[in-house]
Amino acid sequence: MNQLIMALATGFYIGMIPKAPGTWGSLAAFLPWFLLKDLPLPAYLIVLATVFVLGFFVSGSAEKILDRPDAGPIVIDEILGMFITLTLAPPHPAAWILGFILFRIFDIFKPFPVSWFDQRVHGGIGIMMDDVIAGLYALASLQLLWFIIG
Repeated sequence: MNQLIMALATGFYIGMIPKAPGTWGSLAAFLPWFLLKDLPLPAYLIVLATVFVLGFFVSGSAEKILDRPDAGPIVIDEILGMFITLTLAPPHPAAWILGFILFRIFDIFKPFPVSWFDQRVHGGIGIMMDDVIAGLYALASLQLLWFIIG
């Protein structure tokens, strides 16, 4: 069971890449996103909710297995953050790249309330929520910027 938990929490071991696991996890999100992006919005939102619940359980368990709070190899939260960022993304590769950059900025710099969740909420919910909020910031920014420049 631990192997399954670790496989899911680490994005099928993408998070085990030693340098910048969050960036690798965010990049890895593109592969499943390409398969999901054309779903009707209600189905897409169900996928997001499912990944959130799954991520809550496996990230909290992986944290205990690794014996480190919010350990770097856990990237299911970045995958969900990218799925959120790319919700209703314009059908253009430049928009997808911009979404990736925006998500990484919000995930790394953690503006409030991302930082609040990161520092004060622990376990699986804390691991997931800071990236959910970063994803929402990136989603709003992507939509606004694309509206302005598109």
